[in-house]
Amino acid sequence: MERTIVLIKPDGLQRGLVGEIMHRFERKGLKLVGIKMIRLTDDILENWYSHHKDKPFFATLKSFMEWTPVVAMVWEGVEAIAAVRKIVGITKAREAEAGSIRGDFGMSGSQNIIHASDSSESAEKELGLIFNGDEIFDYDSATDLLIYSKEEVGK
Repeated sequence: MERTIVLIKPDGLQRGLVGEIMHRFERKGLKLVGIKMIRLTDDILENWYSHHKDKPFFATLKSFMEWTPVVAMVWEGVEAIAAVRKIVGITKAREAEAGSIRGDFGMSGSQNIIHASDSSESAEKELGLIFNGDEIFDYDSATDLLIYSKEEVGK
């Protein structure tokens, strides 16, 4: 099973979209294995967005992400990263497909409700910045065999 991290950004928290967002991932069949509310520090943000550090919009992005706490979640499933990114929609929310989280709730390219890891490498890095090992849980879900074939989950 693959794991990915999702952050509900300050605009998603302020707009009361946490439950709706979680509901969409659960309906898809993904399993929540970690969750917490956290205020992102300068250190976390500089590591998280290291690829944007020298860009002119970085200060604005950092300020936005520090505005309120974020809700950080770890979701697990077969090809979870691709599944989550499809549900989330493209970065520029105005152009995201209807039915995706950004397509249904967003209009901005930066204040776009949610972050989702774009690769297994990003997911691993981002998990390490937010979660300790004892905050991620392994458990059998009663619905695993209803969602996946036995071959997909190795059971």
